[in-house]
Amino acid sequence: MSVAEPRRIVLFRHAKADWPPVSDHERPLAERGRTDAAVAGRRLADTGITFDLALCSTATRTRETWKLAVHELAHRPKTIYEERVYEASPGELIAVLNEVPDDVRNVILIGHNPGVHGLADILAGAAEGDARARMNGRGFPAAAFALLSFDGPWKSLEPHVATLAAYWAPSE
Repeated sequence: MSVAEPRRIVLFRHAKADWPPVSDHERPLAERGRTDAAVAGRRLADTGITFDLALCSTATRTRETWKLAVHELAHRPKTIYEERVYEASPGELIAVLNEVPDDVRNVILIGHNPGVHGLADILAGAAEGDARARMNGRGFPAAAFALLSFDGPWKSLEPHVATLAAYWAPSE
């Protein structure tokens, strides 16, 4: 693959979590979260993107979200459960993405707010249509995702180099 081909990143916030008496890292999905994760997976499938790599937080709710969403995709990408995605800032998430090998074209990152929303906003130097207004107006609710594209190698990913191509959130 040439580094001149556009790369795509989907930033996917975990679905709605429950609040049982466990550590934050171990919180599972709520019933609504399980439903929304599957719906989000169908919407991801509708994009037609074949993901080469999934980077998923190690938190229970992100792992459960990804398990339900990936089931809806035609192709299951290689998945790496990455501790650094849990509670990561946008800068920390950029550092993780900068390490993606250049033979990878399309990545989905399953993480948490405020990092995922912040990263989508920071990376997007441009946006198609009303995608940015919809994303920022909704506040990036649980199970939402943003699709961004950029040119160049992963190590060149930095603020304002991407285009926000699409945004989706479940109806609330």
